[in-house]
Amino acid sequence: MLFVASTFLVSCDSKGDVRDAARDSLSPEATTTSATATDPTAMPSETPSGPTTTVTFSEERFNFGTVTAGEKVQHNFKIKNTGKEPLIITNASSSCGCTVPEWPKEPIAPGKSSEIKVVFDSNGKSGAQSKRVTIVANTNPPESFIYLEGDVSGAAPQGN
Repeated sequence: MLFVASTFLVSCDSKGDVRDAARDSLSPEATTTSATATDPTAMPSETPSGPTTTVTFSEERFNFGTVTAGEKVQHNFKIKNTGKEPLIITNASSSCGCTVPEWPKEPIAPGKSSEIKVVFDSNGKSGAQSKRVTIVANTNPPESFIYLEGDVSGAAPQGN
């Protein structure tokens, strides 16, 4: 079996909306492959082969309420392996570089739980925000999604 993946780099505009800069500059023939928004600094990872398992999240969406521009929001999403095989997370990537996920690198045993830490940096953002994190694991389907949502108030400072 041959697995071919294509990843496009994405960037965020000042409001945090995803813009596919790499695809914008390619010819129409080069844009026929589907793409998943990923962290531009992350390396593409393959979906694990072998037995699959099932997973549940204590919540798929976390609303952080209203924060002042420049604040960082952190939330830990609890994840539980509800299947009969070890859960192997090969990647977690966000829809914007302002949102950084950290996931367990070791397999999660059946019946056990762990956490995925997600940090959202509101610097340069304003208004309603919804940041998606894509989790790739040995599940069916191989991608799961969790979201950080809320509002950013005040001036939107740029840079650090």
